[in-house]
Amino acid sequence: QVQLVESGGGLVQAGGSLRLSCAAAGRTVSSSIMGWFRQAPGKEREFVAGISTWGTTTSYADSAKGRFTVSRDNAKNTVYLQMNSLKPEDTAVYYCAADRAWGQQVLTTPSEYDYWGQGTQVTVSS
Repeated sequence: QVQLVESGGGLVQAGGSLRLSCAAAGRTVSSSIMGWFRQAPGKEREFVAGISTWGTTTSYADSAKGRFTVSRDNAKNTVYLQMNSLKPEDTAVYYCAADRAWGQQVLTTPSEYDYWGQGTQVTVSS
């Protein structure tokens, strides 16, 4: 079993930055495909960014391109999401997810992931 714990969320003004971290416990995720999703009130969970096992492939939602950067440190069993130029529409609970599989691809659908964190709130004020 894998426990994923997100941190780094908070309240920030529009234009500001936050760095989310996702630390894994119980089992290494260094071989896992990892993803970040978010869910705003009344909306479905949506893909934000993902990274392949060795970090060679990344993918972003159109809303995140050019502003967010996903990275991983397999030695620390941790994945990061650097978020810059934040907008009020980025306000949501952000979730980290891990898949059992390893590979060069990025998974963009929630149902493809096996493990989820509890989420961290990101609020961007205008």
